[in-house]
Amino acid sequence: MERLKHLLRGEQAALVAALLLLCVVLSILSPVFLSAANLKNVLRDASLIAIAGIGMVLVILAGEIDLSPGSMQAVVGILAVLLLNQTESIFLALLGALAVGALIGLLNGLLVTRAHINSLIATLGSMAILRGGAMVGTQAVSIQAQVEGFTEVGTGYWGPLPIPVLVAVFLLVLFYFILHHTPAGRYLYAVGGNAQAARLAGLPVEKLKLAAFAISGVLAALSAFILASRLNSGQPNAGLGFELQVIAAVVLGGVSLSGGLGTLVGAVLGILILTVLNNGLVLLDVSSFYHDIARGTVIILAVYLDTRRRGRA
Repeated sequence: MERLKHLLRGEQAALVAALLLLCVVLSILSPVFLSAANLKNVLRDASLIAIAGIGMVLVILAGEIDLSPGSMQAVVGILAVLLLNQTESIFLALLGALAVGALIGLLNGLLVTRAHINSLIATLGSMAILRGGAMVGTQAVSIQAQVEGFTEVGTGYWGPLPIPVLVAVFLLVLFYFILHHTPAGRYLYAVGGNAQAARLAGLPVEKLKLAAFAISGVLAALSAFILASRLNSGQPNAGLGFELQVIAAVVLGGVSLSGGLGTLVGAVLGILILTVLNNGLVLLDVSSFYHDIARGTVIILAVYLDTRRRGRA
């Protein structure tokens, strides 16, 4: 109860109010918005961003940035479907996808921690390489899955809730506990708040950042696997702009781009706001070009709020 009161007194109260207001407006403009089917679609879409967003929160809290999740949606999805068709095993395809995600995350982390390349530049480069590799490797043609039951991962239900939503909720609870109730979580905040001070205090700064990138890669790969399941194929153009959606959502939710500040609860609120906005634009039959304008506006707003937040801190 005390934690809930603290939540409602803080900045996140404004996010809750904004989300509720957005839902009220959309329910008035479109009677379809509050239908059970549409709300499930909203949660399903939000779960993909949330799964990758958890990893993004870890990286940003550590004072870095990761631009590769969008391209990983393509590369990991294609490799997962190819492995699925070869082995006819959904489980092996999932393990392969997670392994590829971990490898990409580790490579990004090594570029930052060992080669000392700025994370924005390092992951921008990996984003371009991965996207180009997906296009070249498939000749820009999608790879169709040939195993029955694969679509259940992304479109199936466990009880009344979609499976991706349950996966996202489980991961959110797990990483909330890690960030707020374990030494590793406190160390990550310390590294993002002041890396030099953390290093002088004896914290393994480079290892913590490397772990954050690796986990981000695994979670981005899991999100990519679920998307491939929904599409029942690996698409070389999957995830275009996805990384911007993830970054905008978590920063809008209060995770500071300077590192060391923010919570998963705020990130979830930011993700829900962005997902509801996208869903509303689709329901209102707004041109996709305006979707890009809306996303760009949200990104600018998120960075502005982050700047104000740092100024107050």
